[in-house]
Amino acid sequence: MKYRIITLVIAALAIHVRGEVRLASPFTSHMVLQCETPVPVWGNAEPGEQVTVEFADQKKAITAGADGRWRIKLAPMKASAASCALKVSGSKTAQQLVLEDVLVGEVWLCSGQSNMDFTVAKTPKYYFAGVTNEAEEVAAANYPNIRMFTGEWTRAYEPQPSVGGTWKPCTPENVREFSAVGYFFARDLQKELKVPVGIVTLTYGASTAQAWIRHEAITANPRLKPLLDAFDEQVKNYVPPTEAELKAWQEAADKAKAAQRRAPRRPRPDPVQDQHNPTMMFNGMIAPFVGFAIRGVLWYQGESITAPRELFPLWNETLIKDWRALWGRELPFYFCQLAALENSSNSPQVREWQAEALKLPNTAMAVTLDIGDRKNVHPRDKAPLGNRLARIALARDYGRKIEYSGPQCESVASEGGALRLKFSHAAGGLVAKGGPLKTFEVAGADGKFVGTEAVIEGDTVVLRSADVAAPTTARYAWAAYPDGCNLSNGAGLPAAPFRITK
Repeated sequence: MKYRIITLVIAALAIHVRGEVRLASPFTSHMVLQCETPVPVWGNAEPGEQVTVEFADQKKAITAGADGRWRIKLAPMKASAASCALKVSGSKTAQQLVLEDVLVGEVWLCSGQSNMDFTVAKTPKYYFAGVTNEAEEVAAANYPNIRMFTGEWTRAYEPQPSVGGTWKPCTPENVREFSAVGYFFARDLQKELKVPVGIVTLTYGASTAQAWIRHEAITANPRLKPLLDAFDEQVKNYVPPTEAELKAWQEAADKAKAAQRRAPRRPRPDPVQDQHNPTMMFNGMIAPFVGFAIRGVLWYQGESITAPRELFPLWNETLIKDWRALWGRELPFYFCQLAALENSSNSPQVREWQAEALKLPNTAMAVTLDIGDRKNVHPRDKAPLGNRLARIALARDYGRKIEYSGPQCESVASEGGALRLKFSHAAGGLVAKGGPLKTFEVAGADGKFVGTEAVIEGDTVVLRSADVAAPTTARYAWAAYPDGCNLSNGAGLPAAPFRITK
């Protein structure tokens, strides 16, 4: 009898486990659901199990498919800071699943590499981080209607069904590990909109654009497919290091650390664990969130460009179009241009490649030339960048009548021995911050650039140089660290680097 009872208990537990309704990884307590749009909710259950989702005044039911997957859509909801529970029940599940403290508001996805990953405070995990005025910013970060989901770093060769992470309310304790750009964006957005703001942070340091694109989108482009094919072949032929090789490497690494020398490279690193390779970050981190209701995307990537470098604009374009296809709409896609830095990784060519994405509809760019760091690839002054991204969203998505871009050079015309550059986004007038305009150059037919006098006249800048009698080309802030570049508009937003030929 004793063993029979144990057997029955085990069987009952097995039935319960098989029938347990589960929510997908984007859904945890303290989350924010996107307002004013249908909100998909999905997960797994026993095949054929009846699943019921309740939230606020809505109650929806659906039957799990033969593969155990289920997906429903909540009807569009108004933004609300009233804490509410999201409840999920299953016809074969004994215990109802309850997510506490769920809000409805504006949700944005933040992705890219380390400057988006960069956290508000320095922590053991984020040793390179910590914003300007870190202590003051952390102490003041008491915004219960701001929430952030930070996905665990995950690289994978196949699309994953889930990614680790939980939603956390913004408190001085929690904000320490929030993406700084995401936090400052959310803070400024929430102050203006007065509704809850949720940020989904899916980032990985030193990752390339191609790492965030799915397999199908890359194979569809004949210029990109050979790079993915080469990677697939590399994975197929990969031979992991032996235990003896790993032991020898570890001993050498320990000696190097003790001597404060650079550690030797791990023998035959796994290509699937390399965030530079195509699809790795999409599979590990984006795939589990595809379809999650969001307003738009904030993107910060650029330093990690792999050969051939000239494909960088195409990778960016492919990523934007692919994510929009996956979400089924033209997602707003707002990106950060690389900051000033004395390193070829942040060259003006790379910034120009980044700016090419502006040719796509519903995109915008936040300029960071004035908030860079000459020697640090991770500048700490993130608050202005968050504010600039918030201004873009407020102007383009929420109807605020504010300037959101720095001056943009629209055209060039010859005037005798001078060039006249005309600018859009000159709200409040063009401004030379701190003195005369700097870092403008002109060149004639020989292509040799020289510094030039630059004078503001209305919404134009006139360039004239005694060394170039017939200038044909102008450029601005054309250096990795364009020291002194100071063209902005009345809103205080800086101009991006550019070059233009008449």
